[in-house]
Amino acid sequence: MSDLFQVGDITIKAEDIPALLKRYQLDQQFCRGVVLDQGIAEANITASDEERLRALEDFAVQQKLTSPEIREAWLKSQGMTEQQMQESVVRQILIEKFKTTTWGPKVQSYFMTRKSDLDKVVYSLIRTQDAGLAQEIYFRISEGEQSFGDAAAEYSKGPESRTGGLLGPVAVSQPHPLIGKLLSISQPGQLWPPRQLDVWFVIIRLEKFIPAQLDDNMRRQLIDEMFENWWREQVQKVGSLQSIAG
Repeated sequence: MSDLFQVGDITIKAEDIPALLKRYQLDQQFCRGVVLDQGIAEANITASDEERLRALEDFAVQQKLTSPEIREAWLKSQGMTEQQMQESVVRQILIEKFKTTTWGPKVQSYFMTRKSDLDKVVYSLIRTQDAGLAQEIYFRISEGEQSFGDAAAEYSKGPESRTGGLLGPVAVSQPHPLIGKLLSISQPGQLWPPRQLDVWFVIIRLEKFIPAQLDDNMRRQLIDEMFENWWREQVQKVGSLQSIAG
């Protein structure tokens, strides 16, 4: 006999669950959870009693679970038992330890491969669809007859006109590849003649180059990025949830 599950007045057979998860678009989320738990188990990641207690205390403070009555009401509102809540809190510890243990040692080399995309720039931009006007604006700025900001406010046809052409700081990889390439080889203050970009003619000047630094925030970002890449690859290998009921 198939296992049965009850949701309100509705009875659900175990073999129907994969199809229901797909219908509710929860199958990928479910697979991600299974893959992650498997990875944690294979890496033999555990939490000490002290870590568990501290995490549960922090969680109680965050959720303002200041009395047994409030705690019970919160559990009821979440549809959870005390044990399920504790398992959920501890699981977050295991996930973080799994991430730092597995990818922490790889941060330095990964940072070096990603640095060119992580460097940031502040730059100024003017865009117009008139090639002749773009050339005239460029000469005015380069000869000191008009400031870049004034020219952008007067002539640029994008939202940058509201900031005097100033954009950023943004990652060098964020703008259009043509603009990003020019910025990556520019010196601060360098003004580039008009370049055609689709229907636009753009004038660009690098204002400031901000090299990426491997500080704590960047380290955290890159560990999360490597973890997400691994997670995505593992879910793709596993594929979708399938029923194997006979």
